[in-house]
Amino acid sequence: MQFELTEEQKEIKRAVREFCEKEFTPELALEYDQKEEFPTELYRKAAKLGFTSMRIPEEYGGQGYGVLEECIIVEEMCRVDPGLGVAISLGNLMIPDILLKHGTEEQKERYIPPLAKGEAIAAAVFTEPEHGSDITKLDTTAVKEGDEWVIKGTKIFITNAPVADYFIILCQTDPNVQPSYRGQSIFLAEKGMPGLEATKLHGKMGIRPCITGSVSMDNLRVPEKNLVGELNRG
Repeated sequence: MQFELTEEQKEIKRAVREFCEKEFTPELALEYDQKEEFPTELYRKAAKLGFTSMRIPEEYGGQGYGVLEECIIVEEMCRVDPGLGVAISLGNLMIPDILLKHGTEEQKERYIPPLAKGEAIAAAVFTEPEHGSDITKLDTTAVKEGDEWVIKGTKIFITNAPVADYFIILCQTDPNVQPSYRGQSIFLAEKGMPGLEATKLHGKMGIRPCITGSVSMDNLRVPEKNLVGELNRG
């Protein structure tokens, strides 16, 4: 079995190392760390070179590679600076993967290309104040009203929340089923929707350019077409 990187993978490694050693300066890393600020311009530069979309298929604007190539990117970025590396590597967190597996073609075409190009940032909205990362238990609910879903609840420690353009939200849609996780569903929401508010968490111990926050949904209304996958199969 061959454990060496292929020539193409070695070239990817060289390219991202060169980019990071040029762009991830100690002064810039310190600035974003102290400001607790997402490196938006740096993220866009990395996206233009394809470093943020390695596993996204070419048909949606990505590079069409696999997990190993993405690991090479993350390793090289974090080798130069963990804060900037983690922030940039998590810019399109989870949404492309979930939509590629479970989304409609309309959802894929609407949401994945802007994430692949670095024009949008994603947040996976799962963790809750009372349950932490135990997503088998949720207080956030979504109730059907006509052709919309009305979402109520609060999530915490959400990566990218204060800067995200797209949110993928895990909700309880059947409160009576047991075990409760068999009544959960996932919905897409966008920045600026009435009832959706994200606030920034300050004072993290480290990796501060990868910003974190809370997300509150106060009668957030999303259209029925924003359900991802099957109802109660989130």
